[in-house]
Amino acid sequence: MRRRSESSAAARSLRQWPLLIVVIGVVAGLVVSFLGESTWRLGCLLIGAALGIGAVERIALPSRDAGLLQVRTKAFDVTVLAVGAVAIIALAIVVPEGR
Repeated sequence: MRRRSESSAAARSLRQWPLLIVVIGVVAGLVVSFLGESTWRLGCLLIGAALGIGAVERIALPSRDAGLLQVRTKAFDVTVLAVGAVAIIALAIVVPEGR
């Protein structure tokens, strides 16, 4: 009985890798943003790219493998991630450099 619960716990843990990829990308973007005054744009691009990767993962993976990327329906999750990615990338490109 114990062996079965350990294997199911390990399987549940492995299903969280899609979210882990997105979180690592967002954290990397935040770190790059805080490194210097001129690196905020690159950091925002990394954050937007991480959200875009999350949207692609949610489309490509079946619901049972999406882990915590699965919040609502697939259409809702992909829409929220994609809109967030596009908005952050667009703002990073459009906002002028400060002087």
